[in-house]
Amino acid sequence: MQRAVLALGGNAISPHASAGTAAEQTATIGLTMKAVAELVVEGWHVVLTHGNGPQVGNVLVKNELAKDVVPPVPLDWCVAQTQATIGFTAATALEWELAQRGHDAAVVPVVSRVLVSRDDPAWDHPTKPIGRGVDEAEARRRMAAGDQRWVDDGDRGWRRVVPSPRPLRSLDRTAIDLLLDDGAVVIANGGGGIPMVDAEDGPPRGVEAVVDKDLAAALLAQEIGAEVLAILTDVEGVAIDFGQPDQRWLGRVGVAELRRHAEAGQFRAGSMGPKVEAVCGFVERTGHRAAVGALDDAIGAVHGDVGTQVVAEESP
Repeated sequence: MQRAVLALGGNAISPHASAGTAAEQTATIGLTMKAVAELVVEGWHVVLTHGNGPQVGNVLVKNELAKDVVPPVPLDWCVAQTQATIGFTAATALEWELAQRGHDAAVVPVVSRVLVSRDDPAWDHPTKPIGRGVDEAEARRRMAAGDQRWVDDGDRGWRRVVPSPRPLRSLDRTAIDLLLDDGAVVIANGGGGIPMVDAEDGPPRGVEAVVDKDLAAALLAQEIGAEVLAILTDVEGVAIDFGQPDQRWLGRVGVAELRRHAEAGQFRAGSMGPKVEAVCGFVERTGHRAAVGALDDAIGAVHGDVGTQVVAEESP
């Protein structure tokens, strides 16, 4: 039985047009799990990863509003809390969808940690926006009051940015492998995983950072020997000259060609760039196939029928 890692974008949980209530997120996750259930019934061993940006943002707002009543929790705790919330909701929905199809596979969310390096250059160059936007005056007040960095994020206002170090190793890989071998569907590395660094005199410790979820999904897919990595988002695939009159969607493409487009500056760092880096890295390290496609086409993306299908060799 083949293994597939599905990396669900934020629209799989909290679409941009929604208010983001618990009821809305539960309903959206339920719709997403229908396609996942079909793949499981087909015989795929599935690992799900997911975004958590809006959910972490909500926890940070609660931190801010309640800081004079209860102590704020650090960012690694925020990631862990949202992994658990999204994990149990997805597990409940997927178990239901599987039961409707006469399938009784266990669905297990794993609160997952990812090791990053204390020497990663990202620590000196925070780039990952988190939380809600504020006006410039408020952002400058917060920077003056502490060691936070805030940047102008356009229409979203000024937002705090934190480091985004590269993931080195999934610290819960052994548990994930055991669950997959026993036939479970696993939900892991949500939000890129809880970022941890090795300590000199004790256990690993959490840090104030955000690991890119697509890079963490590619790492996990490599570690568990997945045959397919599918990054599912709100567009149909990877495009050249995106948003321009001569925009062109890429179908089946060799990893070398996709790298050339990336080097030419085709993919924005805060959008398609990390997805392209993730799929290219996975294909180069494993020789297996990766896909970028629309959430609504999850089954076709895994099968290799739709979206951008990234392969090791150029097409003849």
